[in-house]
Amino acid sequence: MKLNVNGRTVEVDAEPDTPLLWAIREQIGLTGTKYGCGVAQCGACTVHVDGVATRSCSMPISAFTETQKIVTIEGLSPDSTHALQKAWLDLDVPQCGYCQSGQIMAAAALLKASPNPTDEEIHREMSNICRCGTYNRIRAAIKQAATARG
Repeated sequence: MKLNVNGRTVEVDAEPDTPLLWAIREQIGLTGTKYGCGVAQCGACTVHVDGVATRSCSMPISAFTETQKIVTIEGLSPDSTHALQKAWLDLDVPQCGYCQSGQIMAAAALLKASPNPTDEEIHREMSNICRCGTYNRIRAAIKQAATARG
């Protein structure tokens, strides 16, 4: 099966019911997308599919076509200069860092849909779980990135 990941077509040799997460990590070798819960609850596995934040741990690769654009944290920016990545560093958002690629991907989809989100929108749309509890810093980084983007 062929997938469009980070702007390039890649061939994946896996069973059709293989979750996208495992194809991304094990077949394609992009390990920034993390496994957290396996049931699409925590958000550590968040990627974009045609610009929409999608939890990749519970979506089988058979659900995707070669024309759908899948973007992982590695594809968000080639050199970590995305406004969110800069804000995350500026504000020391991560503690352990495990959930952060999923958090950034969810935040990027939020900013695409709502370029200047309110606290209420951030609270509603950012449903990823952070065991370290850095939610206030995540919100601050989203607001900083929104300001930086203009």
